[in-house]
Amino acid sequence: MLEVTDLVVRYGPVQAVSDMRLTATPGRITLVLGANGAGKTTTLRTICGLQRAVSGSVTLNGKNILGLSPSRIVRLGVAMVPEGRRVFAPLTVEDNLRLGGYTASRQENERTMAEVYEMFPILHERRSGVSGLLSGGEQQMLAFGRALMSQAETILMDEPSMGLAPAIVDSVLESARGIADSGKAVLMVEQNAEAGLEIANDVVVVSRGEVVYQGSAEGARKNPELVRAFLGDAALADE
Repeated sequence: MLEVTDLVVRYGPVQAVSDMRLTATPGRITLVLGANGAGKTTTLRTICGLQRAVSGSVTLNGKNILGLSPSRIVRLGVAMVPEGRRVFAPLTVEDNLRLGGYTASRQENERTMAEVYEMFPILHERRSGVSGLLSGGEQQMLAFGRALMSQAETILMDEPSMGLAPAIVDSVLESARGIADSGKAVLMVEQNAEAGLEIANDVVVVSRGEVVYQGSAEGARKNPELVRAFLGDAALADE
């Protein structure tokens, strides 16, 4: 289990995250919602060691990992699926996956690659093809698979639906749901609040770096104020 407690992050004099508190639990998706600039991505970057914190703690199964190097954090079991997918376009699908497994043994890589191909059959079909020729949705699946190759038990996902055609969004987010259902803890930042709430278990809403709501996804869907703030008045048409 991943726990973030009283996390404070600053960019110079600007406080980007203030007393952030959240939990990511195996088998569940914790969805982080908020406007642009609310501190969502900064929180993910701090968890995985790409951004330094001023104070607070990030614990993985009881061990504080805050301040460790990104490679050490990956080895301990936390992997990031970055915004924009960022696959290595000139490389094949299989080479991208193998790069994701650089911290694992050859035996672990072969086993996990088989699991990734079972979860995403299209990647198996395209395994020898150049990754840059995949569709946006396929590249997102490859980014998911690359994170899984690290043997991580906690997966951070930053805007997995960004830039995807509406027809593909549901499929990609269902893939994220499948990763959680396999026993992984998923911490997801997602701008498409309506779609994210459909697959999430728990929700954290942040505003200006502070937590303003924390509870179940079901409770958030039934909260008119939250729905109006993040989904718009149209979502309240049947109220």
